[in-house]
Amino acid sequence: MRILVSGASVAGPVLAYWLTKHGFLVTVVERAPTPRKTGGHAVDLFRPAMDISERMGVLPRVEERATGTNRMTVYREGARRPVRVDLSKIFSATSDRHIEIMRDDLSELYYDAARDAAEFIFGDSITAISPDGEVRFENAAPRRFDLVVGADGLHSNVRRLVFGDESRFSAFIGAYLGVLSLPNVSALDGELLIHVGAGRTAGMYGARHLGDARALFLFRSERELVCHHHDAPRQKELLRGAFDGMHPDVDRWLDELDRTPAFYFDSITQLRMDTWSRGRVTLVGDAGYCPGPAVGGSTSLAVVGAYVLAGELARAGGDHERAFPAYERTMAAHVRGSRAAALSAAKTLIPTSRLGVQALAQGTRLISALPAGPSRALLRLTTKSARLYNSMIVDVYPSPPTTSRGAAGLAGDSGNGVGVE
Repeated sequence: MRILVSGASVAGPVLAYWLTKHGFLVTVVERAPTPRKTGGHAVDLFRPAMDISERMGVLPRVEERATGTNRMTVYREGARRPVRVDLSKIFSATSDRHIEIMRDDLSELYYDAARDAAEFIFGDSITAISPDGEVRFENAAPRRFDLVVGADGLHSNVRRLVFGDESRFSAFIGAYLGVLSLPNVSALDGELLIHVGAGRTAGMYGARHLGDARALFLFRSERELVCHHHDAPRQKELLRGAFDGMHPDVDRWLDELDRTPAFYFDSITQLRMDTWSRGRVTLVGDAGYCPGPAVGGSTSLAVVGAYVLAGELARAGGDHERAFPAYERTMAAHVRGSRAAALSAAKTLIPTSRLGVQALAQGTRLISALPAGPSRALLRLTTKSARLYNSMIVDVYPSPPTTSRGAAGLAGDSGNGVGVE
């Protein structure tokens, strides 16, 4: 059975790995010309995603590339003294198994795990998908696939082609995110510097194995700003305006906007769809149920979703009419919980008032100062994300005794029929 996956960031390679383990023939098509190494930002892997990574055999390499961030210094806008926080206590209190890793590093590790069993085609994109499984591409000849999966992120091309315009499903939650790479002139190693003001938060951190650092910007907006997600000059203009005069540190970070080799900017938007499947097509990860970049644990959710989708397809013997509904039922509670957790996290990370700024700084310091037991209890009372990710349980789907005998390629195959192995 031939399955086409669109997107080679996180969900796509994880899905490809597990589908091939279950005996399916998989092709992954990715718009970027090579595996992405565009800077990226730090993402969290919680217990279920770490368990899945361990089953994939990549956990030791994930642990090697962990950012190692264990300290945080919080500067409140208008206050003289910073608040210093022990992040290691907060991480251990939040989840019994957790790692922070750069998104591009994680994507590379998952790609390495899947590349030998699935075929990856870079520098191409899907332009049309017919109900009978015929797929057209920008560059390759048309092909037929039994199933197509969109794992191509918040602005999914597959979702647009099959379900319609993104605006039908997106819900702006009142904030924006910006990330840029810049020189690690402060020699940060394991420390996160944060400046927090009413309606805006800026931070800088460096990972042990990186030669540079990342600056992260979050700011509130009552309305959606006029800005296309590919219009980098406009995005940089908006970022400068939102953080003007916050602090000399932040001004220096913004000075790197015109020199940075990697820049990301987007609204913090949730996708709210009644179903992620239509006919032969389904969606996974941010393409189907993004809870909100930077605030919703979307990376762990994408890893879990990819694993569940592959497992349900295997359990149903490739029958998508049984597998897709089972996949959606299994993920539904996780998705609902992640949406609620994201809304709560956005309120915490970007306080709306000076009182909220003070509460964030002092509350974080209190949790880090308490012994492990009380701090864990306090976090579970005050954070929805901790309860969500610590309670997320997924089945262990057994693999068949034999795996796929190869991958379905785009090149050199006219695809005149639907292949079933």
